[in-house]
Amino acid sequence: MNLRNWLPHDSALTFAQPWLLLLLLLLPLIAWLRGQRGPAAALIFSSTAILRGLGKPSAARAGKFLRALLFLSMAIFMIALARPRLGKSLTQVEASGIDIMIVLDVSGSMLIKDFTVGGDPATRVDASREVTRKFIEGRPNDRIGIIAFAGRPYVVSPMTLDHDWLLQNLDRVRIGLVEDGTAIGSASASAANRLNDKGSKSRAIVLLTDGENNAGKVPPTTAAEAIKALKIHFYAIGAGINGVAPAPVPDRRGGFVTDLSGNLLYQNQPVHFNEARLKDMARIADGKFFRATDTESLEKIFRDIDKLEKSTVTVHKFQQYRELFPACIMAGCGVLIAHILLSQTLWKKLP
Repeated sequence: MNLRNWLPHDSALTFAQPWLLLLLLLLPLIAWLRGQRGPAAALIFSSTAILRGLGKPSAARAGKFLRALLFLSMAIFMIALARPRLGKSLTQVEASGIDIMIVLDVSGSMLIKDFTVGGDPATRVDASREVTRKFIEGRPNDRIGIIAFAGRPYVVSPMTLDHDWLLQNLDRVRIGLVEDGTAIGSASASAANRLNDKGSKSRAIVLLTDGENNAGKVPPTTAAEAIKALKIHFYAIGAGINGVAPAPVPDRRGGFVTDLSGNLLYQNQPVHFNEARLKDMARIADGKFFRATDTESLEKIFRDIDKLEKSTVTVHKFQQYRELFPACIMAGCGVLIAHILLSQTLWKKLP
């Protein structure tokens, strides 16, 4: 899967020969030398002492303005020599993305609270959803899909590059949408079938579950053999502790006891995770098995998978320039012409 994106960047003013801007330093020197020796006087008096009491000597406003126009035109010409230009850069990003199916367990046991989110106790499904969100946000160039499963699998989202839409669907993942159970084999086989695309260079399945296969029509070993035959990278994550943790209280109808507000009632119960079956599945599929006993270890596992499954990104940069030299020459000439016209008409000197 190849993606090509053109990313424009804002225009920036640059100079092809910036060292010529040092000529601007000559302007103060020229102004100082011009002030040292003024032009020859139009009228000569034997003595100007009688005029000293009339006030402070000051240059005429017209003269100041004319000198300003002259120096401004010189400055514009010097800037033009440095060749100012507006540059716009274009970046072409060519990415060889990876197709990834995330397979999430949403069986009733995922309601056990042995994880944390933001420092607060959280269920396994809440922690899985939060870590999966970060994983998706970190892979913008990949097509990613999500399959959830309990007693049977269902597609939360097909593979897509629209990750905003994907994350919206991830937020809707919850327990109880299908009958309870843990159909690991059927869910893995469904993910492999979704990834059966010959045009994709790299494909991966990330399976996250907390139990053993006890539902579905496809045995986990059969699904693992199919994954291996299709050359799909396989990562199995076993989530949960062996010990005592807050778990929802089951009722007689196969559901869970709730209070008057509809909230689940929890009590500490012994919980156990048998990783042997999942390890065996990873071995058959030539994949990797990880064990997550808390949120921190789960996040580390997803970071490790993120490093293993890297997209190839090639960046080509192009620069476009619009030369401002002609505009500067025209502006400088306009200012110089204004100086000449004003000095020879409205503010013409007496002979």
